Amino acid sequence: MPAMLPLPHVRPLLVALALAALLGGCSSNDDQFAPACPGLALLPDAADVTRFDGHGMDVTNLVVRGGMTAVPAVCTKGDKAGTVTATLHVDADFTRGPAAAAGLPPVAYFVALMQGRTILREQDFAFTPTFGANVDFASVHGEDIELVVPVNKTKSAASYRIFVGFRLSPEELAYNRTHARP
Repeated sequence: MPAMLPLPHVRPLLVALALAALLGGCSSNDDQFAPACPGLALLPDAADVTRFDGHGMDVTNLVVRGGMTAVPAVCTKGDKAGTVTATLHVDADFTRGPAAAAGLPPVAYFVALMQGRTILREQDFAFTPTFGANVDFASVHGEDIELVVPVNKTKSAASYRIFVGFRLSPEELAYNRTHARP
């Protein structure tokens, strides 16, 4: 096997490439990684809604049944220093019941930002499911929601929680607790 002769012009090129790779990893840009997001949870007792017409609680009295299916969120560095912006939306599926009128009223849901047991912010939104002729199922994509979360060097956005659920009447909440999905 012939001996390898060092090529004088290759070594400076390799050193320059190695230095460029090392310096490329050094950056003063602190936006390299997405910031931590608050924990996100559907409230188990409020993730579904079942509405009846007020004349009973069997299938013939069902107006609408809905269930939240997804709550994707993305966090970015906030516009103001010391903030993180959580952008999320809520997706839900609805089934129209035999007691439904031609146009269903909106179905309210809430998004709450909490720190520990304290509610910092709570806001209501609404789904308006629309059903085509002879169609009893609709998937609805909620509006984009932005929550601005204060952060600092000792408290990240992960120290907060976001809870999502349908705005239920006491009767609807009791129904959910006795008719939980498997």
